[in-house]
Amino acid sequence: MAEEETGQERTEEATPRRLERAREEGQVPRSRELGTAAILLTGSASLLVFGESISDRIMDIARGCFELRRADVFETGFMAERLVDSLHWALLGLVPVFIALTLAAVLSPVALGGWMFSAKPMTPKFERLDPLAGLQRMFSLRSLVELLKAIAKLLVVGGAALLLLWSLRADVLAMAKEPLEAAIHHASHLVLWSALALSASTLLIAAVDVPFQLFDHAGKLRMTTQQVRDEMKESEGRPEVKSRIRQLQRQMAKARMMNAVPKADVVITNPTHYAVALRYDVDKSGAPLLVAKGADLVAFRIREIAQANGVPVVSSPRLARAIFHTTEIEQEVPSALYLAVAQVLAYVYHLRNWRRTGGKAPQLPGEFDIPEGMDEPRRR
Repeated sequence: MAEEETGQERTEEATPRRLERAREEGQVPRSRELGTAAILLTGSASLLVFGESISDRIMDIARGCFELRRADVFETGFMAERLVDSLHWALLGLVPVFIALTLAAVLSPVALGGWMFSAKPMTPKFERLDPLAGLQRMFSLRSLVELLKAIAKLLVVGGAALLLLWSLRADVLAMAKEPLEAAIHHASHLVLWSALALSASTLLIAAVDVPFQLFDHAGKLRMTTQQVRDEMKESEGRPEVKSRIRQLQRQMAKARMMNAVPKADVVITNPTHYAVALRYDVDKSGAPLLVAKGADLVAFRIREIAQANGVPVVSSPRLARAIFHTTEIEQEVPSALYLAVAQVLAYVYHLRNWRRTGGKAPQLPGEFDIPEGMDEPRRR
């Protein structure tokens, strides 16, 4: 991942967003030594497990190829057909080994860096053709580590091979005195177990390489303090994006508020500049809730929705202003306004009853007890 030269030391750990971008570009920790060890171990183990069945199949194929009738010799296409059949049966015998090797080749990289597919690493990059950059890679710390790994592999695998030959020297010499068939089986057994032991020795290299690859990957993705700050600003978003998000949030909140107006018990108005909608649940012990409020055009829309849904609209300028300035949406009205709101709700309940039964129409009290200053905007 190309980084701008800032002149600062990369002392900060990679942020989650940096790790995500690196993964999108195909930069994940990978260990070739782990893959090599997995494939070698899987191949030698599968040959050890399926070796007997494979050898029996090869023997059957060999017998079939040498068993000829006199008529088969004079048939021109017989040998080609026998060759195709022999290859077919040989490949079928090797299918378990191929499946095991394929799984090892696929799963060993996933074990370290996880599953990932990205086409970006295949994108042509002309800076790779820069000879100076090539020389820097040749004499970099990574190249030195690769050289040390190659020497270590030679020493480890070579040393393991020498120890193995020394420990098996008696068995190898004893095969010269065995019958041919027994010697072949004995030799196959020794070769397969020796291959498994030598493959296991590569795990020592992988055990060193995997931590180094993780450390190297984390070092490549380390960031400067300025890069962390820039990423935080980027993640927070540009001002116009944040403004658009806030606008959408306000629109959604307004839509929810308008949907709550038809469920209100009463709408109290200024009568033109302010409107507040209250809902009171008699089954609960709490105070009335403010479900919607607005000024000017929003207030007009609240009154409009209330009238369309049969919600009583009461004109009380001071009470409407007091609730508007002191209460937020989905909050209970202040205790100082309990008496005034109770009088309004009582009027609304009497009004509903009068509409059903008739009689003398209820009258709304002319003045409400509103504490001084509650109907004025709060100073911030």
